[in-house]
Amino acid sequence: MEPGDRQKRKPTGAAVLQLELTEAIVDIALDELAAKGFGRFSMEAVAKRAGVGKSALYRRWPSKSALAVSALSQLSVPLAETPDTGSLRGDLRAVLAAVLSWLDDPRFGRILPDMVAEALRNEELAEALTANLGDPRREKGQALIDRAVARRELPEDVDRELMLDLLAAPIFWRLTVRRLPVAQDFLDSLVDMLIRALGAHEETPRQ
Repeated sequence: MEPGDRQKRKPTGAAVLQLELTEAIVDIALDELAAKGFGRFSMEAVAKRAGVGKSALYRRWPSKSALAVSALSQLSVPLAETPDTGSLRGDLRAVLAAVLSWLDDPRFGRILPDMVAEALRNEELAEALTANLGDPRREKGQALIDRAVARRELPEDVDRELMLDLLAAPIFWRLTVRRLPVAQDFLDSLVDMLIRALGAHEETPRQ
């Protein structure tokens, strides 16, 4: 066996079963959060639906908050990947489409407003959501900015925090607060607005 082969092997046997069980529990937790809200969300209900004892859950997550945050993170963080399209405009359009898919997810669209409201009353939950969902997504978003700065499409002193807010806030406001659909032409217009607001320099004119 070559060095490192052990690390490269895919999990088998009991390890696969454990992974599949964890994934099933996470999926059930998301269903429960969407259906009942965080206030009525319980480890007991998730365990019952998963066909396991509560101890199986508590070995992985110490509390219902930990399970809820973990489930949301596993759903949300991978969707924050920022594809390199070769231009700021292309990257922005791709990221906005990904944000729309994230916020418009049938379960997440119901869970997020409830969790935001709960976090206003629960500081521990708020900190966990920031550490496990908000910050990791924003860190991935930095890659888009880094590429645009390297291509000289954005100045080095661009307000990164504000730019990252602008990538999600308009879509969240329209979907969750105004309860209006987000069409593709809305995303196109939003890209145009962001390009102007950021004072970006586009190497290739828009076709």
